Amino acid sequence: MKGPRLPRWMYPGMRLKRWLVMLLGGIAILGLGAAIFIRDLYRTNSADEIPIVYWLTGAWLEPEVRAAAVALLGLALTGIGMWGLMRSVVSPFVARGDSVMEVLYTKRYLARGPRIVALGGGTGLSTLLRGLKGYSANITAVVAVADDGGSSGRLRQQLGIVPPGDIRNCIAALADAEPLMTQLMQYRFPQGSGLDDHAFGNLFIAAMTAVTGDFEEAVRESNRVLAVRGQVLPATSVPLNLSAQLASGRYLHGQAGIGKADEPIERVFIEPADVRANPEALERILEADMIVIGPGSLFSSVLPNLLISDVRDALAAAPGVKVYVCNVATQPGETVNLTASEHLRMLFAHVGDDLIDYVVLNRNFDARRPAGWVAQPVEIDVGKLEELPVVIIEEDVIDAHNAHRHDPAKLAAAIMRLQQEDGMESLRHRRVRRPTAHAS
Repeated sequence: MKGPRLPRWMYPGMRLKRWLVMLLGGIAILGLGAAIFIRDLYRTNSADEIPIVYWLTGAWLEPEVRAAAVALLGLALTGIGMWGLMRSVVSPFVARGDSVMEVLYTKRYLARGPRIVALGGGTGLSTLLRGLKGYSANITAVVAVADDGGSSGRLRQQLGIVPPGDIRNCIAALADAEPLMTQLMQYRFPQGSGLDDHAFGNLFIAAMTAVTGDFEEAVRESNRVLAVRGQVLPATSVPLNLSAQLASGRYLHGQAGIGKADEPIERVFIEPADVRANPEALERILEADMIVIGPGSLFSSVLPNLLISDVRDALAAAPGVKVYVCNVATQPGETVNLTASEHLRMLFAHVGDDLIDYVVLNRNFDARRPAGWVAQPVEIDVGKLEELPVVIIEEDVIDAHNAHRHDPAKLAAAIMRLQQEDGMESLRHRRVRRPTAHAS
C-alpha cells in the first residue's frame, strides 16, 4: 500500500522551498526586531533574553540601532524571499527575455481595459487589433465569413467549413507571441509541396475543426492554444455567400468576384439571408463599452457582418459607443472614387443611419504612396459629411510609409482617446478637429 503523496510543491527541483524558508525566516527576524524594540522601550534588563539571540543580534549596539538593524535584516530577507517565490511561480509562464514584473503589470493592466468589439475582416481588422491589444485584453473580434478565394476558398469548397483566412489573420494579430506567431500563421507552403499556397494557419484551424467537430469550438480552442489576447469569433458558423448588384443591374457572385468589379456597386446581400449569428458574438456586442466597425473593404469585409439581422439588432440595442473607421484609400474594384461621405451613405443605405455614433477619418495626406498602386486617398468632403447624423473625428491615423494603410498604433490611440473622452454626448452633432502633426 502506497503512503500519502507529498504535495507537488515539495518535490525536488521545484525551486519553491528555498524561497519559502527565506520568506518565513525573514518574517521571523522581522518579528524579532519588533520584539527587541518593544522590550527596550519598556524594560532596561536584558537578563531574561536568550544569550545566543542577544549576542547574534548585536548586543554591543545601542538598543534603538540594534532593533532597527534586526528589523532591516528581516525586511531584506522577506523581500528577497517574496521576489524569489514570485519568480519561481511565474517564470514558467514568461517568455524568454521578458521581465516578470512587466508581464504581471501588463496582464493586470490589460485585464482592466475597456470591453471593445471590432467588426470586420481582411487586413484592416487585423491592423486595428494589433494596435488595440496594447490597451485592453477585453477585445472581441467578430469576423466576416464570406471569403471564397485563395486558400480559404479551397478549404471551404473541399471541407465544407467556414473560410478561416480572416479569422487566422485576427488570431495572429492578437497573439501574445506576435510577430513570430504572425509569421507562422501566415506561412504559405510552396508550389509542388502538395499543399500549394495553403496558409499554415488555415490548415491549423481546419484541423482543429475536425478534432472538435465544430467550427466555433475550433476557433475558441485556437484562441486558447495560441494565447490570444482577447478572443476571435466567427460572425456565424455558416459560410456566407456574398453577391453584389452593379450600377448596370448586372450581378456578381462571390467575394473574390466582387473585389474585381468593373463598375460601381449599388448594393450587396448575403445568402442565406436568414442566417443566425454566433450567440457569443451577440453577447459581446451587447456588453461592449465600444463597438468599432472597420476598417476594411466596405462591400466584402465590413458589410457582410452588418447584413446579418441578428448582428444588426444587437448593434441597435447595444449601449456602447459605435464607431466607424473609414478607409484611408479607395479600393480598386469596390470603392473607386468614393468620398468619405459616400462611404458612410453606402453603409447607411444597407443598415440604416442610426447604428453609428462616430466616424474616424484620416487627416494626414503626406504619407508615402507605394509605387504602382492605383488607389487614391479617400477624399474628406467636409460639407457633405456635416449633413450626416454622426460625429466626425479627424486624426492622423495613416502609416507614414504606406498611404494606403492605417498605422496600428495611431489608429488604436485615436480609438482609445475617443473611448475615454468625457462628455461624449456633448460632442454629438458637431465636427471635432484634433490638431495632429503630419507624418513625414
